[in-house]
Amino acid sequence: MDIKKIPERSELPEEAKWDLRDIYPTDQAWQEDFEKLRALASKLPDYKGRLGASASVLLEFVRLEDQVGILLDSLANYAQRKSDEDTRVPAYQAMTAKITTLWVDISAQCAFETPELMAIPDETLEQFYRDEPELELYRRSFWNTRRRRDHILSDPEERLLAQAGEMAQAPDTIYSMFNDADIKFADAIDSDGNAHPLSQGTFAACEESHDRVLRRSAFENLYAGYGQFKNTVAAVLASQMRQLKFFSQARHYPSSLHMALDGTNVPVQVYMNLIDTVQKNLPKMHRYVRLRKKLLGLDELHMYDVYAPLIKTEKRDIPFEEARETVADALSVMGDEYISILRQGYENRWIDVYENVGKRSGAYSAGVRVHPYVLLNYTGSLDSEFTLAHEMGHAIHSYLSNKNQPPVYADYVIFVAEVASTVNETLLMYHLLDKTTDRQERAELINHFLEQFKGTLYRQTMFAQFELMLGQRCEAGESLTAEDMSSMYMKLNQDYFGPDMVSDPQIALEWARIPHFYYDYYVFQYATGFSAAIALAKRIREEGAPAVSDYLAFLSGGCSKDPIDLLKGAGVDMTSPAPIQSALDLFDELLGDMESLTK
Repeated sequence: MDIKKIPERSELPEEAKWDLRDIYPTDQAWQEDFEKLRALASKLPDYKGRLGASASVLLEFVRLEDQVGILLDSLANYAQRKSDEDTRVPAYQAMTAKITTLWVDISAQCAFETPELMAIPDETLEQFYRDEPELELYRRSFWNTRRRRDHILSDPEERLLAQAGEMAQAPDTIYSMFNDADIKFADAIDSDGNAHPLSQGTFAACEESHDRVLRRSAFENLYAGYGQFKNTVAAVLASQMRQLKFFSQARHYPSSLHMALDGTNVPVQVYMNLIDTVQKNLPKMHRYVRLRKKLLGLDELHMYDVYAPLIKTEKRDIPFEEARETVADALSVMGDEYISILRQGYENRWIDVYENVGKRSGAYSAGVRVHPYVLLNYTGSLDSEFTLAHEMGHAIHSYLSNKNQPPVYADYVIFVAEVASTVNETLLMYHLLDKTTDRQERAELINHFLEQFKGTLYRQTMFAQFELMLGQRCEAGESLTAEDMSSMYMKLNQDYFGPDMVSDPQIALEWARIPHFYYDYYVFQYATGFSAAIALAKRIREEGAPAVSDYLAFLSGGCSKDPIDLLKGAGVDMTSPAPIQSALDLFDELLGDMESLTK
């Protein structure tokens, strides 16, 4: 296909488009289910004040919730997937807005559930399980709500915190408007004097250019833009940390970090292990920086050289059909069951392959109960091939969780979300490295892998450490000015990149452009998920069938256990530094390979 011209959706072959008729055959069928959902949801408020009345009433309510949830899943996914096919179509924008509004209404109608579950005495709930044995299915779900009982306040206090919730969203809302809509940057200028419009979206492409003049110009102009507003952005980020401090203290948590991690029942020890282990392995990152400086042939390596391509290769176009088979070959180590599901996805149109005019950008997997759907914008690059492997990892995780778990436990939590996708990418990497005999191709692949380690394991841990420092400083009552933040960030940057990197003054402001600092201690999960995936892929390759069996059980687990326990069942203990250290040892090994290949 001609990738120079973006086609209209009608110009794409049907086999390259996902088939949403598996959810609803027509828009009319969607509308009929929407009315059915509205009727079902109208019954939810009838249970207010009654959940502790009897086992039968509680069972009726949670079963009704399941029915509502299943319909919501289908309705929301159909509307959103149709909208993403072509975001210019008003009918599907309206459909998405319609189901979103109903979803919010249903959530509000069910607000009584948590406090009422909390209020049921333990002995009463145990009697309920005896009275209605089918309630046993929901025991873990109830426990997961009730385990936070010490952090739930009285009704008047809870109402007050709920009313404060909208204000608590203000830092994220303000920052999003500033970062996505309001801030503007001067054009970046290349070595020929040509201007390149600079935005959040184009910055990465400029930094990946072979043109060093363009990279430096983009770097300096981006941070000049943030520098004009550094005090404003610092005030917004400080407000974010203060609202976390307020809620964590109100709910009697030791810190805002404890509160954030309690949502998925991940021990704080996991967060601290990550930072401690990466800190002890910073010399490996410094070795990478030295190699980058050498391969780029620079007297000084600057922060605008961090993403410059290390390997100059001929861009080979990989047809989608070839990528499909390569991914299947790479994942054959997973066994027949896994490959059978992968083939179903290929052959039954789970995947929307190519870009079309108006289509949503990027890539994702949507874990619809009928079966997952994967959106790609496939371009034929090596990155596109890895994206296919990545998203099918998510898809098969969703497929197995939905198939093996009841609705109440089918959704897996964010802590494990990136594990399955990264296992697939790692197995694809090993497969490509195993079969190549070309020195240049091998160097390109290892470089791709090294960039993942740098960007995910080291960079995200640096972000996590900065966020931890912000929280600790806020909770100690210390100031959080732009100067404070920039000083802290510059010191971290120097620690992580080492003496062979020139930490340009502008990089001290990088904190001002990272939206993840408004996601409540979220970023560490990228690094822990990556480390767990490296360990799992290694075990699968070395041990074969027993490791695969354990891994498939993990993929089938949904949220039927805590994420730490699910990973332990697959052979990885994230409360230990071992998986992180193992991943960093592999990084060191790959560095050695790269040094040998590029002598």
